[in-house]
Amino acid sequence: MDKERISYHESVLNMYERIKKDGMTNVWDRYEAQGLGGNPDKRCTFCMGGVRCDLCSNGPCRSDAAKDKRGVCGITADGMAMRMMLLRNVMGASTYHYHTDQTIRTLRETARGNTPYTIMEPEKLRTFASRLGLKTEGSDSEIALRLCEFVEKEFNRPAYEPSRIVEFLAPPERKEKWRALDIFPGGIYGEMMLSTSSCLTNVDGYYASLALKAMRLGIAMGYQSQIVNEYCQDILFGIPRPHNMRVDLGVLDPEYVNVLPNGHEPFIGFAMVQLARKPEWQEKAKTAGAKGLRVIASIETGQEMIQRWEEDNAFYGFTGNWISQEAVFASGSVDLFAADMNCSLPVAPLYAEKYNFKLMPVSELVAFEGIGERLNYNPTEAEKQAAQLLDMAIENFKKRKSSIESVSKLPMKESVVGFSNESILAALGGSFAPLLDAIKNGAIKGIVGMVSCTTLRDYGQDVYSVAVVKELIKRNILVLSLGCGNGAMQVAGLCTPEAREFAGDSLKAVCKALGIPPVLSFGTCTDTGRLADLLGAISRALGGVPIPDLPVAAAAPEYMEQKATIDAIFALALGLYTYVNPVPTVTGAPNLVKLLTEDCRKVTGGVMNVEKDAVKAVDGIEQHIMEKRKNLGI
Repeated sequence: MDKERISYHESVLNMYERIKKDGMTNVWDRYEAQGLGGNPDKRCTFCMGGVRCDLCSNGPCRSDAAKDKRGVCGITADGMAMRMMLLRNVMGASTYHYHTDQTIRTLRETARGNTPYTIMEPEKLRTFASRLGLKTEGSDSEIALRLCEFVEKEFNRPAYEPSRIVEFLAPPERKEKWRALDIFPGGIYGEMMLSTSSCLTNVDGYYASLALKAMRLGIAMGYQSQIVNEYCQDILFGIPRPHNMRVDLGVLDPEYVNVLPNGHEPFIGFAMVQLARKPEWQEKAKTAGAKGLRVIASIETGQEMIQRWEEDNAFYGFTGNWISQEAVFASGSVDLFAADMNCSLPVAPLYAEKYNFKLMPVSELVAFEGIGERLNYNPTEAEKQAAQLLDMAIENFKKRKSSIESVSKLPMKESVVGFSNESILAALGGSFAPLLDAIKNGAIKGIVGMVSCTTLRDYGQDVYSVAVVKELIKRNILVLSLGCGNGAMQVAGLCTPEAREFAGDSLKAVCKALGIPPVLSFGTCTDTGRLADLLGAISRALGGVPIPDLPVAAAAPEYMEQKATIDAIFALALGLYTYVNPVPTVTGAPNLVKLLTEDCRKVTGGVMNVEKDAVKAVDGIEQHIMEKRKNLGI
C-alpha cells in the first residue's frame, strides 16, 4: 500500500517496514487483500449498501430498492439495512454494558474491602448517588453498596418500565421528546432483548420501527452503561484531571520489562501499576537483567488509565490506538500483553510466537486460537492476578532479550490528557461562564465531540481524523476527543498547548488564556455518556436551551466497529448533528438514508451527515454551528 494509506504516524510507518521484512501478516496487507480488482476499498456492492442478509436458511438474500427486489421473507432493502444496523447496535450496547457490569462488580467488592483498590473520590460518590435519588448518609462503603444495588436493579428493569436512571440524569426537554416518540427506555437488558427479538426473521421488518428501537437502545446504553460506568470508575480510580503523558511507540524501551494491559477495562492495569510502583518489584526486574519494570498503557484500556493516573517510571506512557497493535508487537520490546474485553487482535498469537512475548487473556470474553492459558479478571483476586502477570513478564524478559532484535529510539512525545466535566469546570474557575462567554462573543464558534475509532477505509490510520480535526480548530471550533481517535490526536501532537498554532486566531487566544490545548483529551469511547452529561450541564447553564439548539456537533471521522454505531444512534437521539465517515453500509436503502440524513431532524432534532472530503465535512459542521448561533442570537 502507498505510504499515506498506511498511517499518519512516523513510528507506525517505521514498524510497518519491519513487519514486511519479517514476512508477518498485518492489518494493512489484509485490508488490501479484501478489495476487488486491485482496489482495497472496493467490495461487494450489496454488502456495501447493507442490503445482504443471511439470518435464515432462505438466504443469503440480496435486495434492490430500485427494482423492489426483496428478501425471500419480503423484507425491503430499507428494512434489511436497518435490521443489520440494529443488530450491530445490540453488539455495541452489550459490550459497553459488559464493561459496566465489571465496574459495578469491582466497586461492590472494593466497598466490602475485598480488592486492592480504594474509593478515591468519595465526594463524587456522594454527588452521583444524590443525582440518582439515593440517600447519602453513612460511610463511603455503605453509599457505594447502596449505589451498586440501585443501578443493578435498574439495569434489570423490563423494557416496558421506564428507567429511573434516565429519568434522573437526562435533560428535561430530551425526556419529553423521547416520551412523545415512545422511545423512553426501560432497563438496558430489557432494551437489548427487545431490539434483538425484533430482528428475528418475520418479526419487525419496518425500517422506521427498527430505527426507533435503535434510539431507545442508544438512550438506555448512554445513560445506564456509559455514564454509570465512567462515573463509577472515577469513584474508584480518580476523576480525570489534566496532566502530561508520554505517548507514541517510543515509550517502549527494550531494556525494561514491558507489560501492556490492553483492551477497554483498566482494572488489571491499575492493579499492576500499584505493584510496579513498589521497590521490590523493580528489584525483581533488575535481578532478571532489566533496567526496571514498566506498565505501558495501550488502546482504550490505556486511555482509561492515562486519563486518571500520572506518569512516572513505573507507569511510563501510552502506545497508540488499535491499528498500532501489530507495530507494538513487532518492536520486540513487549514481555507480556494482557488482553481484556476488546480490541485485541485474533492474529496476536502469531506475533507472540515471532517476537517472544507472553500473550495472556484476562477476560472471559477474549480467546485466541492456540492459547490455552488464561487469567480471567476477578476483583477479589486482582492483586494476586496482577502479581502473577508481572512475574510472567519478568520471567519472559531474558527469553525475549536474548532472541529478539528490538527496535529502539522510536518517536516519543508528550501530550496533555485528563479532561473531564469536573476538570473543565475547574479550568474555567468553577463556572461555565468563561466558556459560554467565549462562545457568545464568537471566540469559540462551537464545540465538536470527536468520538471516533480508527479504520483503514479510504485513508491510512488516523490520516483522515487528523485532517478533520485540524480543519475544525483552524475555524475556531473547540474539539473534545474521545475513543481511538483520541489516541490519534495525542500521538499526532494535537493535545498539547503548542497545538494552538494550528488553531484560528480567536481559539488560539482562548487556549493561551486558559492554558489548554485546542483539542481536549476527553477519554475513551465509553466517555460518550460523559460528553452527553456535559452537554446537559451546558444546556442548564444557558437556562435550559435544548441540546439540539446548541452550537455543537458530534463527529466520527473514522468510525470502525459496533460500539461506534450505537454511539452515533445515541447522538441522533440526543438531537445532535452527527458527522460520520466512512459512508455507513446503508446506501442501498434509500428511505433509511433519507430518514437518517434528512427526516430525523424533524423527529429528534438530530441529523446524520456523511462526507469523504475533510474540508467539505467541516464545511457542513461549521454551517450547522453558525445556523445554531444565528438562531440563538449570538
